[in-house]
Amino acid sequence: MLAIVKVANLVTISIGIILFCPSFQSSPPAEAIRSTSFSIISQKNSVPHLHNSLMMINHGHHPMQLAVCNPSLIHLVMTLDTQFLRGTVAAVNSILQNAFCPQNIFFHFVHSDSDHHLQTLIRDIFPSLNFKAYYFNPETVQNKISSTIRETLEQPLNYARNYLAHLLEPCVERVIYLDSDVVLVDDISKLWRTSLGPATLGSPEYCHANFTKYFTPNFWSQKKFSRVFSGRKPCYFNTGVMVIDLVKWRKFKYTKMIERWMEIQRNQRIYDLGSLPPFLLVFAGEMAPIDHRWNQHGLGGDNLSGNCRQLHPGPVSLLHWSGKGKPWIRLDSGKPCPLDIIWSQYDLYGQSL
Repeated sequence: MLAIVKVANLVTISIGIILFCPSFQSSPPAEAIRSTSFSIISQKNSVPHLHNSLMMINHGHHPMQLAVCNPSLIHLVMTLDTQFLRGTVAAVNSILQNAFCPQNIFFHFVHSDSDHHLQTLIRDIFPSLNFKAYYFNPETVQNKISSTIRETLEQPLNYARNYLAHLLEPCVERVIYLDSDVVLVDDISKLWRTSLGPATLGSPEYCHANFTKYFTPNFWSQKKFSRVFSGRKPCYFNTGVMVIDLVKWRKFKYTKMIERWMEIQRNQRIYDLGSLPPFLLVFAGEMAPIDHRWNQHGLGGDNLSGNCRQLHPGPVSLLHWSGKGKPWIRLDSGKPCPLDIIWSQYDLYGQSL
């Protein structure tokens, strides 16, 4: 019965898209929904077997790829790796299912997969998806990364967000960056239309958080470091959901600023948390605040225990399992947190069991 309800919901969504998105109206309803199956065995990276049947929205008999420079596109950036592959697929699935016009979304997947098998897998899973894959060389940051409180935070791909302005085509002027442990329950175009004003970056701010804890006593004790916040009212923000103006980023050379702080960190140990603090140093207090509904973060618990957490008060458009606990791991162990059930609705691997 549950499977029938899910299929019915997908059909309803698809019919609505056909009626209201012009580019779908030329295709018969039966051709607007496509089933696909996929499987993968990764001998090197221990990716689990994936089997599923997914109702896919298509552009007709053959997938139509939109040019990356098409001005009507919504540009989303996500990283792609074997460890978080299941999360990435669920995130993409949630975005497509809740988007009013999914054919206007272009995904930019940044990866360090030298044999490109992951991008082939994405094409097999989502045959109609508008996307391009970009190789990020780990050596770009290998000598700039310092140790953190959690090994996962030290992975070079976590730092790829620093280089989006250089990885993506110059015609891409604005992007939404999303972590792989999120799901959307709202139309992504609403976030895309958020005004940044004069700012380069927008993200939900959390000014009630203890901002000082994100840096070491060594940082706060030296004015040559702490004075970076002079004249600013810095607040914590989570880099897992960001709207970025790449034109301004390129103009003001923010990548160089972030790299400079990473170099200082290697010698002075001014923070403990991976790729987040350099963004705080450069942008905190000088960014566009976005509604909290777009990053209900911390659902993975803290960085040590990964305990269960509840939603923050207020409306929800995006759920984010930042922290140690990931929903697919807790679900597989038979010990899910209550909110993990929402994530499971978009989990293609779980639906195939």
